[in-house]
Amino acid sequence: MWTKKGKYGLKALLYLSALPPARTALSSDIATAHALPQKFLEAILLELRHAGFVRSRKGKGGGYALARPAREIRIGDVVRALEGPLAPIACASRLFYERCRDCPDEQSCAIHFLTLDVRNAIASVLDATTVEDMRSKLGEGAALSVCEKLSDRFEPASNPL
Repeated sequence: MWTKKGKYGLKALLYLSALPPARTALSSDIATAHALPQKFLEAILLELRHAGFVRSRKGKGGGYALARPAREIRIGDVVRALEGPLAPIACASRLFYERCRDCPDEQSCAIHFLTLDVRNAIASVLDATTVEDMRSKLGEGAALSVCEKLSDRFEPASNPL
């Protein structure tokens, strides 16, 4: 199950993906738009920056923007960065594999094979979905409505990120 951290991180990326080109958003704008706790969101944005999903700039015209196009940001990568492994248990994880201590023979463990199927199904969906795909499911109008409501706060960046 995802935590609020993963959910809020995805909301922030969707918000940033709807910004006009060369624009940035303050963490306070994102927090206000989605009724998120700003301090927690700032910590999430820092993790997203370290993972290479967002860029930030300080000063006038500063704020956050996507580090690369929304069509190149896979949801599976974001979830792994914020939440860790996609697998429900460690023995089913590709990137964070750890053998179960209570399992004498993984190759004859029905739980292992079931959780592999679950992990593969989750990864199949999340790794095939981008931020742009998520935004397009909302429809352009719905995705941009929050940004338009706050458009008077947006300042064109003098030097885009």
